[in-house]
Amino acid sequence: MIARLLKEILEIESYQVTIVLNGEDAVRFTLHETPQLIIVDMMLPGIDGYEVIRRLRNHPKIMHIPIIALSALGEPIDKIRAYDGDVDGYITKPFNTDELLARVRRELRRTQQSYLSPLTGLPGGLQVVRAINYKLSSSDPWSILYLDLDNFKAFNDVYGFLTGNEMILLVSSICQKVVYEYGNTDDFVGHIGGDDFVVVTAPDRANNLCMHISNRYKEESALLYRSEDLRRGSISGVDRKGRPYQFPLVSLSIGVVNNQQCKPYTIQEVSYLAAEAKRNAKQSSNNISHISSQPDKIHPERSSATGSSSSFLYPPSFAFSTNIYAFHDLLHFNQNDTLAECEHQVY
Repeated sequence: MIARLLKEILEIESYQVTIVLNGEDAVRFTLHETPQLIIVDMMLPGIDGYEVIRRLRNHPKIMHIPIIALSALGEPIDKIRAYDGDVDGYITKPFNTDELLARVRRELRRTQQSYLSPLTGLPGGLQVVRAINYKLSSSDPWSILYLDLDNFKAFNDVYGFLTGNEMILLVSSICQKVVYEYGNTDDFVGHIGGDDFVVVTAPDRANNLCMHISNRYKEESALLYRSEDLRRGSISGVDRKGRPYQFPLVSLSIGVVNNQQCKPYTIQEVSYLAAEAKRNAKQSSNNISHISSQPDKIHPERSSATGSSSSFLYPPSFAFSTNIYAFHDLLHFNQNDTLAECEHQVY
């Protein structure tokens, strides 16, 4: 009854709504679909709302999603327990429709501003760091795909930043669709910033994801070029000194790092390996490269001095960068990013 009423209220406001009737299914659905907001009835059958919230908050793919608790219990102790579990809002039944809608709007706006890339709507910055640290802290096999557009600056200069944003949105869309179709339920897609993206997956999925992402990009990115540039296979522009120059079409390079061929123990080591994999990918005939380096080649002084590897992780200093001395790029977004128009989804 309450679920149907909520659905009607929210759909009147043009939100897309899906109802999930028990706690276990709610967690599985959230991992698979990654909704923009969750309203949880705290008295769910099976695992209750508190356990649902705990599981959602413990997974980096979905931990940023705002959660509004809905409960018939309105005592301070009930609200405190929910807020201690990290809900973003607590509404008691029977609820006021205007209050509920105001809370939904606020949480969607806050999440967009605080946790997601303003252009793609993907998790960025600290969320990417958390997703990688989550894998580093487990014993499960993992692979990280680091995606970067080559010759993007020339494309952006010639076609303008709006078309440049379309190119970035295209890569974002392709990554999400391919991971949804061919990846695991808990695979993570993040937007580091600018034209850099990351996919965290399992080694048995990495090759297939690379192939499909690369093929779709080659096919779909052609729609963003002028016909004469496509025929010529290059972009007419000027170099940094103002001289006419033919730039190659924008290609997508994918560097792959995993903990099977090598075993990085810190997020800094992943950063170095990813930078190397990306450089190799840019020089590869198919723009895809799997890293083969070992951690002692990255931090030789660490291996020889200590004889063992620390499991301590350092999230604030991680960045994917070809400059090994720059560790701050990850936490910044492209200054040219503009808000992408997207349809609200509420679950």
